[in-house]
Amino acid sequence: MIIQFNTDNNINGSERLNEYFETTISESLSRFGSQITRLEVHLKDENSSKESLNDKRCMLEARVEGLQPIAVSSNANTIEQAVKGAVDKLKSALDTAIGKLRNH
Repeated sequence: MIIQFNTDNNINGSERLNEYFETTISESLSRFGSQITRLEVHLKDENSSKESLNDKRCMLEARVEGLQPIAVSSNANTIEQAVKGAVDKLKSALDTAIGKLRNH
């Protein structure tokens, strides 16, 4: 599974941050590792430097063999919470999509 990170100008996409999230995401999605060919991670601070609730957004787009891309997003107070929320949503979406593929 290839993981590609994209950040807006308001989020520092450092190598350390990417390694942390890559490890976290890979471990969380390990059971789908053979089916996901590429995962794109989009991190965004929707209100720039202004303080606001739920202004950090993580959008995940998974490319799965034999299926259309599956995209989910999550907003939270921190990037870490947004990533966790998006990963949880993606696991649920993958369970549904891959389950339907196996049944047909």
